Amino acid sequence: MRLGLDRATDTRIRTLIAAVRATETDELATMREWLRDAGPSAAAAAARHDHSGHSDAAAGLARLRAAAPADADRVLVDVLSRHQRTAADLARAQVAAGTSERVRELARRIERSRTAEIELMGRMG
Repeated sequence: MRLGLDRATDTRIRTLIAAVRATETDELATMREWLRDAGPSAAAAAARHDHSGHSDAAAGLARLRAAAPADADRVLVDVLSRHQRTAADLARAQVAAGTSERVRELARRIERSRTAEIELMGRMG
């Protein structure tokens, strides 16, 4: 997110990045609290989980770093849209397959927020 804020020139994009950051910080705090409540074995299992197949974040960051200043906003919206689409897809999968209602509710919230962000970014481009 910091790279996006450093590169973005459009104030709408900068505002969106700040909102995404706040939302994701809140969601992460919720999940970390659940891990603390679940105990050391759950935290250890979460630490072992490989998230590398869930996104192409490294490639997106490389694209953003390489973008010419005139293209940075467009590339940022594309990279962030792809990232949020992946998050929405993962959340939908959790809603469908999850067994914990509180996790499924968080997944529904994530799916709604990411989908709304994607729609907003579509109107920015």
